[in-house]
Amino acid sequence: MRKIPAILATAALAGLGVIVPTATAQAADTCSDNYTNLSSGYMAAYDGANCTGAELGKSAGNDTDWGNSTGSFQGWEENEASSILNKGNDYEVKFYSLTNYAGGHICLSRNEAYASDLSNDTMHNGVSANNTISSHQWVSSSNCSKWAS
Repeated sequence: MRKIPAILATAALAGLGVIVPTATAQAADTCSDNYTNLSSGYMAAYDGANCTGAELGKSAGNDTDWGNSTGSFQGWEENEASSILNKGNDYEVKFYSLTNYAGGHICLSRNEAYASDLSNDTMHNGVSANNTISSHQWVSSSNCSKWAS
């Protein structure tokens, strides 16, 4: 019998436009969560800071053009990354501002694991790294002159 007054009260509040929460919302995944869940040997990119929003793609290989229809990143993903992960086994990931591994670059080391907000980073040529990535490749650390933080 005690449920009826609670149901009536909820219905009355709903009729007044008051929203009554019925369950707690699940917190969004973070870079740490997504890194843990990413398969070993892969990198990934997200369109939101802290690895939130859409996963733009993940790759165990190189991709010369995030804006074309081949490779792990296709079409709309170009110039959309705001956070990146590296769970590579042997190499660092070098991200470029232009296709075909050209333009400014920034690297993400395996030890760093992720860069949660690319708006805090710049490519080696001083251009913001946020929403600028057009290609990536796996490289040795000696091929990197600028590192994501």
